[in-house]
Amino acid sequence: MNDGKFPGSLPNRRQVLQQAGAGFGSLALAALLVDQAPATPLADNPLTTRSPHFKARAKRVIFLFMPGGPSQVDTFDPKPRLTQDHGKPSPKLYLGQKRNLLASPWKFQKRGESGLEVSELFPHVGSRVDDLCVIRSMVADDVNHPGGCLQMNTGERVATRPSLGAWVTYGLGTENQNLPGFVAIGPGPLIEGARQYGAAFLPTSFQGTFVSDLKNPIRNLRNGQVGMDRQRRELDALRRLNELHREERDEDSRLSARINSFELAYRMQLQAPETFDLTKESAATQQRFGIDRKETEVFGRQCLLARRLVERGVRFVQLYHTTGGFQPWDQHSNLKGGHAANARATDLPIAALLQDLKAGGLLEETLVIWGGEFGRTPAAEGADGRDHHPYGFSMWLAGGGVRGGMAYGATDEFGWDAVEKPVHVHDLHATTLHLLGLDHEKLTYRHTGRDYRLTDVYGNVVKAILA
Repeated sequence: MNDGKFPGSLPNRRQVLQQAGAGFGSLALAALLVDQAPATPLADNPLTTRSPHFKARAKRVIFLFMPGGPSQVDTFDPKPRLTQDHGKPSPKLYLGQKRNLLASPWKFQKRGESGLEVSELFPHVGSRVDDLCVIRSMVADDVNHPGGCLQMNTGERVATRPSLGAWVTYGLGTENQNLPGFVAIGPGPLIEGARQYGAAFLPTSFQGTFVSDLKNPIRNLRNGQVGMDRQRRELDALRRLNELHREERDEDSRLSARINSFELAYRMQLQAPETFDLTKESAATQQRFGIDRKETEVFGRQCLLARRLVERGVRFVQLYHTTGGFQPWDQHSNLKGGHAANARATDLPIAALLQDLKAGGLLEETLVIWGGEFGRTPAAEGADGRDHHPYGFSMWLAGGGVRGGMAYGATDEFGWDAVEKPVHVHDLHATTLHLLGLDHEKLTYRHTGRDYRLTDVYGNVVKAILA
């Protein structure tokens, strides 16, 4: 019944709650919405820069993700006993099967002043070893790629959860309002797709902006029909219409994200073309990143884009090495050929990225992470491959408040299990947030009646690797 309080139309739910029963229904709704709201005011500008919980060591992150699972005993975890017992039956069963031990076909060498041993697969990254903290005792929970990739990227193996990059931009916003806060770059398909860089139940603005075409990174960025002034007037009108639409409805992060995405797209026209234009770099720089070589061109472009993005204040950059497939490091056979090709494609660009970051004074405030979803077995699969192995593998960190030139933790003498100072994926995530000045137990978001966090109810900061 329309009694004149809502002339010309039936009342909506919010109006009923405001007018009926002296407005007590509206008060109850407000209390519920407060309970469900994020800890920081995000609606107006979700990517605005926010203060960390405590003094940060790092301001930004570059995650170099190697899908498929690089083998720890062939990269950063030398095992003389494995070489000595090559071809013998493994003392450990794997998935109930007896397999023969497989020595690494590559030699390890002590590099840098620290003397940290690195496989000859990575001669260029090895030259930067004094900046690396190699964690040799990583542990994950899933032996399969989908769950392993999701856990490494989101902390959860099955359910859809916000990605690490989404949590970081939710907690800190970004330093440059003319570019996305979180950019994910990968030329090939991803296993589990956008779930690896998505925002899940966090406001949609925090999901990664995915770039797959490295020569035309952001399509339709320029409006060839109207000028910037006309676009500004159109966006102002569209924003007002969207806000009128939103006023009559409960808060919907998808609508807020859509409104903000239009504004971000407009601002990106000012800076994104220059940011993604690698021709702005000198020929010597492009050569240093390997853009002039077929085998390193793609990942070289990714690494150079990552450097340009963090230089301009992007908070989180994720690089997926997906050239030639969505899990190129998955060598169930032809270990020697597959790992060698992957290392050739990534070694030089990664070393150039570390070199440029350090030379530009950015490495000390940029955390660089390298690794896959798990490692590989010390025993052979078939004649010349290795199977999945999440119970003891290697990753490395550099810059961003991490001690360089050190190895942390250890696997057993064959490289099967983490036996000293194991570091679970949840611990890696907790440490990453800590370096950014975020307490992983306090960075929460209320959803479906409970507070969620990246590390769920787990995770410890690995304080021994902090500089």
